[in-house]
Amino acid sequence: MPSNRVHQTRLVLDDFVPYRLSLLTNQVSSAIAGHYSERFGLTIPEWRVMAVLGGTPGLSAREVSARTAMDKVQVSRAVTSLMAARRLRRAQDTMDGRLTHLFLTPVGRAIYDEIVPLALNLEALLLSSLTAAEKETFSRLLTKLARQSPRLQGAERG
Repeated sequence: MPSNRVHQTRLVLDDFVPYRLSLLTNQVSSAIAGHYSERFGLTIPEWRVMAVLGGTPGLSAREVSARTAMDKVQVSRAVTSLMAARRLRRAQDTMDGRLTHLFLTPVGRAIYDEIVPLALNLEALLLSSLTAAEKETFSRLLTKLARQSPRLQGAERG
């Protein structure tokens, strides 16, 4: 990319990295969601909550929100829906009664256990277009961008 790109006054959307990342994320999420939505009636936010709790049981809704980058309202709706479907349960914290922890129920765990291999297969299919070296580089670049992204919050507004 040219070094004068920062001073550019015209946004070329197809070259704009945040836009490209958003498109890719939406395409991949929609593809995976098509599989689990049909079979289990899950929405993308519900699956994200289940995915986080499947790997890290006992988080609070606030912690789920932070890990998924979903807002509190999305997480709250997903949690309410998953609890109504008996896929999730809450437990009060023994030290602080105001705090609750979320866990997959046996029904939720069974669904999680069915979806994970599907999601991993779809990820493998997506990444199959990359060489092993490209996959490693891609992973490193994603990590670097994730570490850099918090700086965008305090960046100078033009």
